[in-house]
Amino acid sequence: MRWDQLAENSPQARDAALFGADAVTTRTFDSPEFRGVTFHEIRAKSIVNRVPGASRMPFEWTINPYRGCTHACVYCFARKTHSYLDLDTGIGFDSQIVVKVNAPELLRRHLASSRWHGEHIAMGTNVDCYQRAEGRYRLMPGIISALRDHANPFSILTKGTLILRDLDLLRQASEVTEVGISVSVGFTDHELWRTVEPGTPAPERRLEVVRTLTEHGIGCGVLMAPVIPFLSDSPDRLRATVRAIAASGATSVTPLVLHLRPGAREWFMAWLESNHPHLVRRYERLYAEGAYAPKWYQRRITGQVHELAQEYGMGPTRAGLPRRIPVPEPEAPDLRAPEPTATQLTLL
Repeated sequence: MRWDQLAENSPQARDAALFGADAVTTRTFDSPEFRGVTFHEIRAKSIVNRVPGASRMPFEWTINPYRGCTHACVYCFARKTHSYLDLDTGIGFDSQIVVKVNAPELLRRHLASSRWHGEHIAMGTNVDCYQRAEGRYRLMPGIISALRDHANPFSILTKGTLILRDLDLLRQASEVTEVGISVSVGFTDHELWRTVEPGTPAPERRLEVVRTLTEHGIGCGVLMAPVIPFLSDSPDRLRATVRAIAASGATSVTPLVLHLRPGAREWFMAWLESNHPHLVRRYERLYAEGAYAPKWYQRRITGQVHELAQEYGMGPTRAGLPRRIPVPEPEAPDLRAPEPTATQLTLL
């Protein structure tokens, strides 16, 4: 296992290891929720990471207190990152969880540095910071408290209901800085959920999170991700999902079509072969050009969801705009410039 070679931004940047092998403690727990899961506790050297310039992400800085995820989503794009540690990107990604136990103290130190200028920080964009491990390690209260104390804007994307544990902290932070929360709900079909997202709370439980946050004055959008071709993209299923999202009180809905990067693609296609073999050829054709579905297909899904959102009284999230995080105005705006057109986010 290449602990010494875990670099901050890419597997090629070998001269900037985040931690050494002597800083790793491996644990297993007997409790039912963690049976079969191994935790590698590490003392990281840094916690705020810059997103590579070539990334499609609409933000520059992230915090990822965990690597690997017990949500076990078969399509998760982050699976490839486990290979940087010589860990398996299939079952290993679901069951070998790296925990940066010193994340809160590292963050406080980082935010206090004169070199940090209070930029927006996104969380939950690689693996879920409210996966089951968070119930034991409780890293997020310290992280949110640090961001609150420094009035540093941040956003969280999650499939986890555990975020409600930190509701009071989120409310306190929202009083002093911009806080954006989004919950990921790609579909409401239970049979599909049980097979592709076996470690996550049920879709209706996630929508209850949206409802609770909204009732407590914290606006919450829904990332409708992923929309899975030929499995969750029929007009009836799209309508059912958008209707449930609207009923939860979500401030917006943003659809994202499934994409299959290396690492995730192999794992997902193996699942497809076992569960829906008749769709394998169709996927090979649809994703023949790479990780992303064709633009015409993405535009069709986005258009359908936005029409449904309008019908149910919601609007789409503006491209690149984390929920409730304002875009700074230019010093000298050109009033003759045309309005920007919406584009699709690619978080998942």
